[in-house]
Amino acid sequence: MKTIIASTLVLLITISAGYCHDGKKHKKDSIKTADSIAMSQQHVAGDTIHHHDESMAHDEKKVTADLADFPTLHPLIVHFAIVLILVAAAIQLLNLYFMKKEISWIITAILLAGVLAAWFASKNFHPHTHGISEHAQLVLDQHDKWADWTINSAIVALLLQIINLFAFKEKRWAASVIAVVLVISAYSVSRAGHYGSQLVHIEGIGPQGKFLEMEHNH
Repeated sequence: MKTIIASTLVLLITISAGYCHDGKKHKKDSIKTADSIAMSQQHVAGDTIHHHDESMAHDEKKVTADLADFPTLHPLIVHFAIVLILVAAAIQLLNLYFMKKEISWIITAILLAGVLAAWFASKNFHPHTHGISEHAQLVLDQHDKWADWTINSAIVALLLQIINLFAFKEKRWAASVIAVVLVISAYSVSRAGHYGSQLVHIEGIGPQGKFLEMEHNH
């Protein structure tokens, strides 16, 4: 009889202890949970403030930058040279079929604008670099080499075009020579653009003025 009573008491104590452990949380567990919730709320609040600050910083920036905000004006000018020289070469090839003097004058005007843009981009507004790697310098050398080829061949094409207008009176063979020189210039400006893109997007030279001398007159 005593054994049954003792066993019953042990069973009741075990059930009660199990209920206390499983059915209710410990004080320590409650403290941990409260701390976790507080830390989570602080983290969310911190992220909200951080994103708010970033939004404020972006809102304060100008959507349209002034020319003085650019570390160099080279990219703004050189793209005119690329487009104008390519267009002049394409129209010259097309005019080999039509042989229209009016079209030749249009080519002359486009080519003149392209030569001026290439000259200013390469000479007056060419950015000066510093602290670049040896490999980046090799890429820059290739870029400058093809830029020189672009300018020289475009100038030759422009001179030949002017001579053709006034001296040869739109001879097809003369127009063909000009077309060949313009194709060389178009290829050269394409290569210069390739190495220029490589400098910016692979070597990281130029964005936000990195590795450039911050002089707006170059």
